[in-house]
Amino acid sequence: MQSSPKSSNTKSIAIIGGVIAAVAISLFAYLMFYTAPEHIEERVKVVANTADGCIVETADGYAVNIGPCEFQPDEYILAPIDQKLKERAALMNPTR
Repeated sequence: MQSSPKSSNTKSIAIIGGVIAAVAISLFAYLMFYTAPEHIEERVKVVANTADGCIVETADGYAVNIGPCEFQPDEYILAPIDQKLKERAALMNPTR
């Protein structure tokens, strides 16, 4: 007993659709994990207070914009720093 060409064609389309959906869901989950911020409070030094926000330097030497603030340069503050941002910066500059 042979299956009809329509039945075989429908199964192929369903398999291809399932594979595409699985890849899309996996990619979406990976991107959400990779780009979701992971904030940790760190003691940082204010480098500059600009119109775009305060630029601070972390203990390990990364410059990060923390947004608007009322602090002056050379002050030390506690600020939420995105650890994944630092990880991505380290990947871009492996000499650090």
